[in-house]
Amino acid sequence: MTVSESAPTVRTANPIVNDDDRIAWSVPAMTISGEAAGIIDVVLEGGPANLPTELRSHRVSPVEHKIKVRHYGGYEHFERDSGGGEAPVVFRWTGRTRIAE
Repeated sequence: MTVSESAPTVRTANPIVNDDDRIAWSVPAMTISGEAAGIIDVVLEGGPANLPTELRSHRVSPVEHKIKVRHYGGYEHFERDSGGGEAPVVFRWTGRTRIAE
């Protein structure tokens, strides 16, 4: 059995096929503000006193009405406060559930 040589390289007239032309095609990412992206700042009020401060602020979609935060073997549940449209939006603690084993 004889080993054949590899197939010849085929070049086309299109430089994108022949060369690595990704730089010419790259476009810088646009910066999107929170409002344009549909993200709002929210704060969580109520719940356990030992819930860390860093877990009390979130960025969520404006259509979210409930937030669930994992904490000490369970979840703390917060629901959007219906009052006012000021920023940041307030979510109030409504209860706790345990993680099923």
